[in-house]
Amino acid sequence: MLGCLIEKEKLTPDNYPLTLNSLTAACNQKTSREPVLELTESEVAEALDSLREKRLVNEVIRSDSRVNRYRHVADMALNIKGGRLAALCVLMLRGPQTPGEIRSRTGRLHEVSSLEEVQDTLDALVDRPGGPLVV
Repeated sequence: MLGCLIEKEKLTPDNYPLTLNSLTAACNQKTSREPVLELTESEVAEALDSLREKRLVNEVIRSDSRVNRYRHVADMALNIKGGRLAALCVLMLRGPQTPGEIRSRTGRLHEVSSLEEVQDTLDALVDRPGGPLVV
């Protein structure tokens, strides 16, 4: 779910933050996902509660909407931005990947100029002072 929120913030900014229904659809998306899931809204809501407890997601209550929406705050909570957040996102959505696959799949989220940049990004996510985010 966190990966979906990060992805949709960049790719569909007009629809972001996401409703529970739209987040469920994003989680169950058939493309750019490994594995493809079939989650119910109640399963997504339960996971959102867990992410909110970890302070990775905030609920957004808008006066112009009848339903609450959700947005990630992973960039602030984990103190990562740009290419690091994009790499983490595609790893969450698609599982283990080579640096080349990460480079090609992060293009819509963050421009990456070289494989060396991807490797530097991955090294930074492994050697993080607060503990590794990837292995």
